[in-house]
Amino acid sequence: MNSRTPSSRPHRSGRVRSGESLSREERKEVTRRAIIAAALKLLQDRSFSSLSLREVTREVGIVPAAFYRHFESMEALGLVLIDESFRTLRDTLRGARAGKLDPNRVIESSVEIVIASITERREHWRFIYRERSGGVTVLRYAIRTELRLITSELATDLARFNGLNAWSTEDLNVLATLFVNSMIVIAEAIEDAQTSEALEDIRRAAVKQLRMITIGIAGWRSSP
Repeated sequence: MNSRTPSSRPHRSGRVRSGESLSREERKEVTRRAIIAAALKLLQDRSFSSLSLREVTREVGIVPAAFYRHFESMEALGLVLIDESFRTLRDTLRGARAGKLDPNRVIESSVEIVIASITERREHWRFIYRERSGGVTVLRYAIRTELRLITSELATDLARFNGLNAWSTEDLNVLATLFVNSMIVIAEAIEDAQTSEALEDIRRAAVKQLRMITIGIAGWRSSP
């Protein structure tokens, strides 16, 4: 008689059982997401150029060869990280321009939205501001391209405001660049903030910076 009755046989882990319930494409997507998450985790305190494929696959728990089922190269993984990070940035900008801000404190509300987004998705913001001047050329150029696109989108939105609708395209792009750069500076400052007091100092400084930009807007005379 076989002593290994159904109840006495070793149980497979829930992880395996849940994997068996997924289709091949679903399992592939789970692994792909795990690779992305592992890369972001490992990039907390280093640049992308110092990250190796073996480190990423070791973190995920797969063999290095399995990486190529999901990404052609480490640079391809980096480009996906850029795409996801800028999706977060776009969502933040949309939230800040959604028209649901308190009209009596537009600047304060905008800063609070930005800080909340950065705090929630620090890994994406960290990746953007670190790699925009990093050592991987293809990533650096991709980030610059994305920043230009976002700046152009913001400039188009700014042109709808009274007082700005007569500004030249060049001046609107300069203004949009100031706002986008401010967001990246805020993200970098938040990375070093260790206490709620430090975060409040960043908030106050960001509000002051945007107020100064706003004062400059009022005094600027744009020429076509």
